[in-house]
Amino acid sequence: MSGEQSPEPDCSEVLGHLYEFLDREMPDVDSAKFREHIDECSPCLEKYGLEQAVKKLVKRCCGHDEVPADLRAKVMGRIELLRSADPVPERPAE
Repeated sequence: MSGEQSPEPDCSEVLGHLYEFLDREMPDVDSAKFREHIDECSPCLEKYGLEQAVKKLVKRCCGHDEVPADLRAKVMGRIELLRSADPVPERPAE
């Protein structure tokens, strides 16, 4: 990857890495591209806002409690199931 620019992310890529973005666990370059996409894409912005609100609510309500591993696995499984069942429509080509 000597100086090559990666392509702009599409909706499925943004939503697939949404928690990395929310948790600030991705490189700054990728984060900037994701931020730009989210700012320009209404469906992704809506999903980002929802996930951000859920994350804040969980932190506020449960941030101090130890989460049992089996509960965490069930919740993550449910999140993955919901993600796969509710695809975000692709934006029309401009």
